[in-house]
Amino acid sequence: MTHHAPGLLFARARTTVADERVFLAKLALLAVLTALGVVLALRPEPIALIVGVLLLAAMYTHAVELQHQALHHSAFRTAWPHRLVGVPLGLPLLVVYTNYRVRHLQHHRHLGTPRDTEFFGFDTRKPLTIGLLLRGMFDYARLVVVVRDVLRAATGRWQYEHGDISSTMRRRTITEHLILGALLLGAGTLAVAGHHDLVLRLWLLPLLFAVPMHFLVELPEHILCDTETTDVLRNTRSIRGSRLSTWFTNGNNLHIEHHAAMSVPLNQLPARHDEVRQRAVHVERTYLDFYRTLWRAIR
Repeated sequence: MTHHAPGLLFARARTTVADERVFLAKLALLAVLTALGVVLALRPEPIALIVGVLLLAAMYTHAVELQHQALHHSAFRTAWPHRLVGVPLGLPLLVVYTNYRVRHLQHHRHLGTPRDTEFFGFDTRKPLTIGLLLRGMFDYARLVVVVRDVLRAATGRWQYEHGDISSTMRRRTITEHLILGALLLGAGTLAVAGHHDLVLRLWLLPLLFAVPMHFLVELPEHILCDTETTDVLRNTRSIRGSRLSTWFTNGNNLHIEHHAAMSVPLNQLPARHDEVRQRAVHVERTYLDFYRTLWRAIR
C-alpha cells in the first residue's frame, strides 16, 4: 500500500446535520425536476416531449449519482435511511442498490489491482478504441442482464458472481431484484392495458438516453490513469468542473477526493480540491478538457 503524508485529503469526516440537509435539498430538487420532466414529456408538442424526455434521462442519471452517496452511507447520520432512499433512486436505470453497494465497495477496496470490480462494466484497463467506448456508451446489454437477474431472484437461483457476499446482503439484493421485478411487471401491465404511450414517454425513451448519459458521467473517473498502482493520486482523476457539473454528478467529479476518504459526505469534497491540484497526476479543469484529452489519446 502507498503511504501518504497527513493532510485534509485523507482525513475522515462524519456526516453532520448540515450535510443531511444538503442531501435532502438535492432529493427535493430531483423530485421537482422529475415532475417537470413528466409534465413536459406528456405534452402533445414535439419540442416539449423532447425536452421532457431529455430532462427525465438527466434526472434518472442524477438519481444514480445520489444513490452512490447513499451506498457509501454518507448522506445521513444513521445507517437505516440510506437503503430506504437508495433503492428507489436506482429503479429507473435498473440499478439494484445492495448489489451496487457490494460491488462498488469492492471497487474501492481493490482499485489498482486485478480484483477491481467497478459496477458499471467499462474496463479502463483494456486498450482504448472507439469501438470499446461505443460499446460501453450504449451498454443496453446491462439492462438485459438485470432482467435475467430479476428472473433468477424470483426463481431462487440468484448468485453473486464477484466473490463472497454475506447472507444479509444476499437476502437484501434478492428482495430488491423482486421490487424491480414488480416495477417491470407494472410497466408491462400498463402497456398491455393500452397505456404504452405513458411507459414509452416516461421511462423507455428517457432510459434510452440515460444509459449513454450516465456512461459519460462515469467515464473520466479512472480512464487514462495508472491502473497498475493502488496510489489514488495516480489511479484516479478529478475534474474541478462548474457548480452545475458538481451538482449533476453529486460531487463525483472530485473523484480523487472521494477515493481518498470514501465515507466523507460528497458536498464536503470541494474543500479538499486544492490539495489534489497540488499533489495528484490527473486533474482537469472542465469535462470539456477531459474529453479533449480523451480524443487526443484515441487518435
